[in-house]
Amino acid sequence: MRRAIWLVLGGILSVQLGAAVAKGLFDRIDPTAMVFLRLVTSTLVFLAIARPDLRGRSREDWVVVLGFGLSLGVMNWSIYQAFARIPLGLAVTIEFVGPLAIAVFGSRRPRDLVWVGLAAAGVLLLGFQPTGVTLAGVLFALLAGAAWGSYILLSASTGRRWPGIDGLAVASAVATALLVPAVVSGGVGDLLHGDILLLGAAVGMLSSVVPYSLELAALRSLRPAVFGIMMSLEPAAAALAAIVVLQEFLEPMQWVAMACVIAASVGATRSGAQLHEPVPD
Repeated sequence: MRRAIWLVLGGILSVQLGAAVAKGLFDRIDPTAMVFLRLVTSTLVFLAIARPDLRGRSREDWVVVLGFGLSLGVMNWSIYQAFARIPLGLAVTIEFVGPLAIAVFGSRRPRDLVWVGLAAAGVLLLGFQPTGVTLAGVLFALLAGAAWGSYILLSASTGRRWPGIDGLAVASAVATALLVPAVVSGGVGDLLHGDILLLGAAVGMLSSVVPYSLELAALRSLRPAVFGIMMSLEPAAAALAAIVVLQEFLEPMQWVAMACVIAASVGATRSGAQLHEPVPD
């Protein structure tokens, strides 16, 4: 289990380091183009590994995987738009509202509403310390959170219909294709620079390929509840990566807001785990 925990921590650090590197390049390349490079990289790797067989798929299989790809594309595009407008740690904090809502969705226990209230309080606290916060950035982060929630729901359905990582590979290709019109309309000149291509590929490896591989290995021996609690560290990891890579510092009230969302996520995850534990005879 200790090895699995280190794998998850490695995945968290990798994805947030990739996000910080990507944001550091926004003065040279548009966020949409950077997302495109990230998705192209991960798609090529996943397709090479999975080599999905597309024959004999039902209409329902395609509807699910297309929806999965749409949520993946919107999630990545909108969070990068948020990164361009507000601090990295705050964007990830607000985005976390999406999976938190999924964690408490359908619960009939009134006490679980406490976690919703705590997360809402955290987001509202950002309004009391508006340094570096813009309405557009917050809205993009909320859109990313909604897409993340959809991604979680569709991921389970895709996994039941597509073996291995076949569904993820196809969904990544769909997400990449969705961004092609936006990238072409914005011009592809920046994408033709060798160093931008290499850095974009590095972001794709750090933000998608490496963390997914590490998490997949960890989940073979780690309970989902423990994994969910550890994923609650994402906002803090994003803030720390922003400090190290971008010298992007948060105000004290913003750290408090982040702590509220993290605590709500941990509480909701633990509550959900207890809800699904078998009742002793």
